[in-house]
Amino acid sequence: MKSGFVNIFGRPNAGKSTLLNALIGEKMAIVSSKVQTTRHRIKAFLNKPGEYQIIFSDTPGIIDPKYKLHEKMMGSVKSALEDADVALLIVDSNEDLDEVDAIFSSLRLRVPCIVVLNKIDRAGNGRIALAETFFAAKPYCRQIVKISALEKVHINKLLDAVLALLPEGNPFYSEDDLSDLPTKFFVGEMIREKIYELFGDEIPYHTAVMVNEFKEKESLVKIQADIIVNRETQKAIIIGDKGKMIKQIGTNARKDIEEFIQQKVFLELFVKVRPKWRDNELQLNEYGYK
Repeated sequence: MKSGFVNIFGRPNAGKSTLLNALIGEKMAIVSSKVQTTRHRIKAFLNKPGEYQIIFSDTPGIIDPKYKLHEKMMGSVKSALEDADVALLIVDSNEDLDEVDAIFSSLRLRVPCIVVLNKIDRAGNGRIALAETFFAAKPYCRQIVKISALEKVHINKLLDAVLALLPEGNPFYSEDDLSDLPTKFFVGEMIREKIYELFGDEIPYHTAVMVNEFKEKESLVKIQADIIVNRETQKAIIIGDKGKMIKQIGTNARKDIEEFIQQKVFLELFVKVRPKWRDNELQLNEYGYK
């Protein structure tokens, strides 16, 4: 029996969340074409009873913090550095390789590291060969695996490479569980994902979601959540003309939530203004950024 923590690190938009979802075969992390979508460390379990339990972790993209929110996000990365048994260092093959190397070197990981060259289906001419040669010479690189997380190309090959490095041991979690996070967390993330999908560059980064109520009734689940913004102008944009936009957020999120929990959902959303919440320690804790 093999069991251990396999944690995914990389720059924003390298494909960490897409890779986690591809490895687990379920949508565990929200995805967006916008950078810095992931704000929490998300653990997801891949179980094959009697053979292995792999605790994969998606982590926020590594950035220089500008707000307390960013500091909390980088704290999630630090916790993942401390318990990793294997590290997946994911890189978009089209990125600046020197900048990526500087980040990977700064992690100072003392566990086996697999460099995952992602987006091979979109790589420019010669970029894959260049990246392979570049990372093969780095001391932290135990192995290189080329994949497309979005197209699920070579995911099994990556899984085989992980299993070869994973230590022996008993499962850390119940083999019936997919994550150690509560359902409310995933509900909030699904609502936040729709904000990333429906609004421009500024709004998603000024927005948080807090799920206040999750009540299971006989025929449905009643969910009430607040969308937190910085300014009144952002509240007006989120609500939209005659409530059009918040209704769209709710409709889109409800479909995903119902698919996730396999139950009918009544979803009620409110928008609340909390100025400078991204730098307010008490509010960050209240919204789940601890």
